[in-house]
Amino acid sequence: MIYYIAAISLILIGIYAVLVKKNMVKIVLGLTLIDSGVNILIVSLGYIQGKTAPIFSNPTLTAQDMVDPVPQALVLTAIVIGVAVTALALSIVIRIYDHHKTLNINKIRELKW
Repeated sequence: MIYYIAAISLILIGIYAVLVKKNMVKIVLGLTLIDSGVNILIVSLGYIQGKTAPIFSNPTLTAQDMVDPVPQALVLTAIVIGVAVTALALSIVIRIYDHHKTLNINKIRELKW
């Protein structure tokens, strides 16, 4: 239950940062928080109390004694994609700062051609 609360809190804080903040770095951080919250939510949904990790090292364990490994694999893939997207977004933010000398999205919107 605590994992659901933590995941939803991270998602809501990230949505707040994306919708309210004007600094582009804070917006990218909000997107990262949303990504982390969704990852925690997926892992916590895939967890079953009393089950073990899906590693067949003990011959007495059967498939019914283990949790489903698909959510864990999806989250590992999502973490890698999330890091790449964050790096790309931050590099775009750096290029925008080099060009406009500001990170405020309101000032950048005023600079339309």
